[in-house]
Amino acid sequence: MDDALTIWPLRGIPEVSPGDDLAALVAEAAGPTLRDGDVVAVSSKVVSKAEGRVVAADDREDAITAETVRVVARREHPGGVTRIVQNRQGFVMAAAGVDASNTPEGTVLLLPLDPDASARALRAALQDRLGVRVAVVVTDTFGRPWRVGQTDVALGVAGLVPVLDLAGTRDAHGRELHVTQTAVADQVAGAAELVMGKASQCPVAVVRGLARHVTEDDGPGAAALVRDAERDMFRLGSDEAYAQGLADGRAERDGEGR
Repeated sequence: MDDALTIWPLRGIPEVSPGDDLAALVAEAAGPTLRDGDVVAVSSKVVSKAEGRVVAADDREDAITAETVRVVARREHPGGVTRIVQNRQGFVMAAAGVDASNTPEGTVLLLPLDPDASARALRAALQDRLGVRVAVVVTDTFGRPWRVGQTDVALGVAGLVPVLDLAGTRDAHGRELHVTQTAVADQVAGAAELVMGKASQCPVAVVRGLARHVTEDDGPGAAALVRDAERDMFRLGSDEAYAQGLADGRAERDGEGR
């Protein structure tokens, strides 16, 4: 079937260290199996390791603070403090994406500086090495408001339509769709995580069957998935909303006083 998907983990990739040629490791593990139109999903962890984003940090909280642009929500609990923040890359996520797992003692792993650029570079290198036109999705794990559990989403994208805009098309009953958008890249990331797993140390998966969404150029990247502030109905966290409500109330009362 043309619309069937096949997803498999790419085994045999060794532990990645700063300075490693990630494209060479992926190409060697893939061998001749990659085809035009395949999507290569890569965990942001190995991208960060290859790019040297392992930094010394005795206190993870200090590292989170350094990567934070804006605190959206904060909650204290017996295990410490959980912060939902907007990080330097523009993503709103827990702990700014700072990871203390699978790194040497006394270090933490930061997200790639520019995940879209990382995806583009990896895509170009794979095409040079293997002679195939593939897409690349750099993935990471996100929690979700209103839903229990985490899923992987796309932090970086190259060569794949990140968002499929269906506005203007019609449903099975002939009704015109106005706002429907399919987050293709996020769906790829979530599907790939099902075979990569969290503890199996398999950082790469291949998704086959989405050639219709694989593009000649690199495309807009995962930046297209980040909702801008003007259209974000839930931009303010609870603390911010409370503080702004107080400020707005004071401004309104001051205006009445004049």
